[in-house]
Amino acid sequence: MSSAVIRSFVRREGRFTQGQKLAFKNYWSLYGIEPAEGHLDLAGVFSNTQPTILDIGFGNGEALLALAKQYPELNILGVEVHRPGIGSLLRGVAEAEINNVRVINMDAVILLQEHIAAEFLSAVLVWFPDPWSKRRHHKRRMIQTEFVQLVANKLVSDGELNIATDWQHYACHIQKTLDNCALFEKITVSNLIQQRPNTKFERRGKRLGHQVFDQVYKKVR
Repeated sequence: MSSAVIRSFVRREGRFTQGQKLAFKNYWSLYGIEPAEGHLDLAGVFSNTQPTILDIGFGNGEALLALAKQYPELNILGVEVHRPGIGSLLRGVAEAEINNVRVINMDAVILLQEHIAAEFLSAVLVWFPDPWSKRRHHKRRMIQTEFVQLVANKLVSDGELNIATDWQHYACHIQKTLDNCALFEKITVSNLIQQRPNTKFERRGKRLGHQVFDQVYKKVR
């Protein structure tokens, strides 16, 4: 019997406001993607060949929306498991009349494994993932060797893995994991995103006195 899949998230709906529900209902058909079997035709979905960035676990979509406004020359594909956050993002995208954002409601690992072609993405963003701070939960952390190797397979040459966290222990784990991976090298700043948008989780971390660790890695193999 195969072992159970270890998830990096807990699937809980949370409070789904009427505004979020309405946005989900009204705008999912415009900006949402329901992956079928096989790789997504993202160039067809966006109707262009601009570089595509995958934002994993975008929360309420605040940073993703800011990023899309700041960089209209980039396609932003957001993946999130929690529908309330998706509803918030869809409302913001529709109000701003932005066309370089598409959204998927599913596990990011499954999306990468089954629906993203090799050497297609220009960057993968993992900003303020769940730190799973208790030792017994460390196995649930998203940034693990297998995940890093999967991301590398989906990135173009010189593509970037852009990570931010306000948990020092997790930052050390991330650096050790990437340092032990010959597929990436650490770079000082992103070549695609000159200034990372501020996020709700970042502001909360700073209020708690946490230092923010930004780590950017470039695919080298």
